[in-house]
Amino acid sequence: MQKNIAVIRGDGIGPEIVEQALKVLDKIAEMYGHTFVYDDVDMGGCAIDKWGDPLPQVMLDKCLASDSVLMGSVGGPKWDGVPGPMRPEKGLLRLRAGMGVYSNNRPAKIWPQLASASPLRPSIVEKGIDFIIVRELIGGVYFGKHETEEQDGQLLATDTMSYSESEIERIGRIGFETARKRGKKLCSVEKSNVLDCSRLWKKVMHRLAAEYPDVELSDMLVDNCAMQIVKNPAQFDVIVTENMFGDILSDEASMITGSIGMIPSSSLGATTCGLYEPIHGSAPDIAGMDIANPIGTILSAAMMLRYSFDMAEEADAIERAVSAVLDAGWRTGDIMPSDAEEVAACRKVGCSRMGELIIEQIAK
Repeated sequence: MQKNIAVIRGDGIGPEIVEQALKVLDKIAEMYGHTFVYDDVDMGGCAIDKWGDPLPQVMLDKCLASDSVLMGSVGGPKWDGVPGPMRPEKGLLRLRAGMGVYSNNRPAKIWPQLASASPLRPSIVEKGIDFIIVRELIGGVYFGKHETEEQDGQLLATDTMSYSESEIERIGRIGFETARKRGKKLCSVEKSNVLDCSRLWKKVMHRLAAEYPDVELSDMLVDNCAMQIVKNPAQFDVIVTENMFGDILSDEASMITGSIGMIPSSSLGATTCGLYEPIHGSAPDIAGMDIANPIGTILSAAMMLRYSFDMAEEADAIERAVSAVLDAGWRTGDIMPSDAEEVAACRKVGCSRMGELIIEQIAK
C-alpha cells in the first residue's frame, strides 16, 4: 500500500525528532510491504525565514493533497518579535483550520517503566493513569475576533469566544464515540457557572447523551478538573472540552505521566487525513545537540498508521518496540530517573540512538 505523507520538520528540535520517526516508518514499510512517500512542507519559523509567511498557501495545498501530515514542532524565541498574525503558531492554527481537523486527541498514559518519573505520589500513580483528552481544535477564543484599541486613554484588548451548536455536537460525538471504545465514561468539562459558551456546551452534551445510553456522562468545571487530574487521575477515562481549556488541561495531563516527550497526539476531522504531532515544544535550547526525546513523535507516527491508514498491526509493532526499549533500560535525558538505584539500571542515549534502538526492536 502506498501513502503520501506531508512532513513538517519545523523548528528547534523538530527536524531531529521527525527524522527518527521517518526512519521508523521506513522500517515498517520494509517489513510490511508498504510505500511511504514523503513531501516536505515548510511551516512555522523556518517558513517565515524562507517565505515571509508561517504557512504559505502552496505549503497548505501540499498538506491538503496528502494522505496525512506528520509534524515535529514549530516556533521559538527567534520569532517572538514578529507581528501577531505572522507568528509561527499562526501557521499551525491556519493548518488546522485548512485541514478541518476539529478534534485533537491526546492520550495521558503512564508507561509502567517510567512510573517513578511522575511528579505525583506513588500511591496516586499506582491507581493508574490512562485517559484521553478530546479537545475541540478550530473554534473558541483562539479562532475568535482579536483586537486591541485605545479607549478612554488606555489600550483595551478583546478576544472573543464563540461556539455554535453544530461545533459542540461534532466534538461531543467524538467524545462519546471514543468513550464507547474505551471504558464508557465521558467527562464533559466546561465553565457553565460563568460562561454562556459553556452553558450551551453543557446543554448540547446532555442532549447527545440520550443517543449514547451505554456511556456514563458527567460534568465538571474546568478549575475542578485541573485539580482532579493531579489528585485522582484514575477517575478519568475520556475528557471532552473546548479549545482553550483542552490546551491547558492536556499539557497538565502530560506532565503527570513523567515526561512531555513521551506523548503523541492526533488531530482529525471529517476525513482520515489527519495531523499527527508530539505535544512538546521546539526546545531551541537543545536543538542540534542530539539529546531530544523522539518517542512522542515516533508514537505520533504510530497513531497515524492506526487512525488514518488502518494499519493497526504496524502501529502495534511500533508501540511494542518502544515498550521493549524502555524495558531494556534505555532512556533519553528527559526520562532518566533521579533515584541512584534506578539510574544504575538505565542507560542514557541521545535522539538518534533511541530511534535506532526502536528500529532494532521492530526488526526482531
